[in-house]
Amino acid sequence: MSGIKKFAMVTASILIVMGLLVWLNLSSVMLGAIRIMSDMRTSAGPEQEVTWSTGTDPEGRAQADRPPNIVLILADDLGWNDLTFNGGGVAGGTVPTPNIDSIAAEGISFVNGYAANGTCAPSRAALLSGRYGTRFGFEYTPTPPGMQTMVGLLSASPDRLRPTIPGEGGEAVPYEEMGMPSSEITIAELLGERGYHNVHIGKWHVGRAEGMTAIDQGFHESLLMASGLYLPEDDPNVVNAKQDFDPIDRFLWSAMNYAASFNDSEVFEPGGYLTDYYTEEAVEVIEANKDRPFFLYLAHWAPHTPLQASKADYDALGHIKLHRERVYAAMIRALDRGVGQVLDALKDNGLDENTLVMFTSDNGGAGYIGLPDVNAPFRGWKISLFEGGIHVPYMMKWPAKIPKGIKSTDPVHHFDMYATAAAAGGASLPTDRKMDGVDLVSFARGEADGVPHDALFWSSGSSKSALVNGWKLNISNPPGRSWLFDFNADPTEQVDLSQQRPEKLAELQAALAAHRDEQMPSRWPTGGSFAINIDKDLSLPDAPDDEYIYWSN
Repeated sequence: MSGIKKFAMVTASILIVMGLLVWLNLSSVMLGAIRIMSDMRTSAGPEQEVTWSTGTDPEGRAQADRPPNIVLILADDLGWNDLTFNGGGVAGGTVPTPNIDSIAAEGISFVNGYAANGTCAPSRAALLSGRYGTRFGFEYTPTPPGMQTMVGLLSASPDRLRPTIPGEGGEAVPYEEMGMPSSEITIAELLGERGYHNVHIGKWHVGRAEGMTAIDQGFHESLLMASGLYLPEDDPNVVNAKQDFDPIDRFLWSAMNYAASFNDSEVFEPGGYLTDYYTEEAVEVIEANKDRPFFLYLAHWAPHTPLQASKADYDALGHIKLHRERVYAAMIRALDRGVGQVLDALKDNGLDENTLVMFTSDNGGAGYIGLPDVNAPFRGWKISLFEGGIHVPYMMKWPAKIPKGIKSTDPVHHFDMYATAAAAGGASLPTDRKMDGVDLVSFARGEADGVPHDALFWSSGSSKSALVNGWKLNISNPPGRSWLFDFNADPTEQVDLSQQRPEKLAELQAALAAHRDEQMPSRWPTGGSFAINIDKDLSLPDAPDDEYIYWSN
């Protein structure tokens, strides 16, 4: 090797090392600044006891004569393969989920249930409004100040081959005002008109400004997740798992606190491990409202990052060797136990027969937790419109109305839960706007003809998708790529037929374009577009020939 070549190689190596050191130092400085700002924003007072209101049926009816109670349990980032009901389960199926599974076993499982979006907030907007969020400009997930920029900078590691693309610009909207406008008629507002007492527990994430909070949007009481630690990081009862390869995780650990708020009060520390705390409060809600119709929206944070498990759950899973998988599995264990406690509370109070219980996740499992099988057998992750990002557990039971053990293969969507709850509560859907959901109980009972939907659509800036009569189109621009899949033969999106079936490609493109023509532009601009590797979790480095999409937010 010549001296010049040796010099060039050594120089290049030094520059790479220096670049890494600068990047790591800059990251540390930025994260420290985030922590300081966050602590100032969300410092919590001491734990407060929550007292739920009690009451009786406004019409004086006996329990058997009242409309059904409605419980909607929403997990956050739950993967398709996290439940043993689907034939899988965490750690090779060694962490059973009998309580969540029982909802499907005692009612109906929609094996082709779809989230409204590949990230959380637009899905929640669809659940609560009964419509595509894009009909009212809710296309992207609200992020707090600086998060998009920070995650983009922290993502600039040597393992990531594709750069973040800056946002398109536009008038900035304060974080608090990124949400569902008060002009939307939420399911809580609809049920409230029918005499329901409405309670929200947990995550909200569809706006914090006046008119957008849970209390402003039809809920009579709200126990809000004010920040996202499950317990303080140094609590002796918690086990933490941090992913240095994940910029989102690094941001959350630096920016989040342990905090709740009740009915828009000042924030305070919750009373225990967050999943257990929400569960215990949900049980209290059921007991407080056993004498009147109620709607409980239990929006768990689990198993969203940061990965934190109770020490008791972690200790019970010593057979799992990979630390982050063991922590994640313990979080699933707590979630399932909590669902069981809610179901038991309904039974103990004589309410289970006439209660509609619905369970789903806001999107698929995240690739950034570094667990490759979280969405098996589907490709993709949260933050994509491949099936791993939007194909979610979706089940409901109502013993008085829904027969046991039904499995439906019809594609259904988050906004169908709105229409189903409305029909159960005797509420008519709004007629002054386009409503997208249908009552799924009528299909479960064989009282409705046809299928719930011939076509479903998704959009998040660079990424768009359409499912039309058994064919799925995924589009990402950049990089200017389309994928076409025949779901009758290929439900896990392995064989791209976009070149072989140009006429079918054109048909779905036209359907997607027609749908987009009916939607509003986003009410706030994107912060940027990020490359997402479809087939590799974030613990693995990119390779030049990997398939990927760009996701705007």
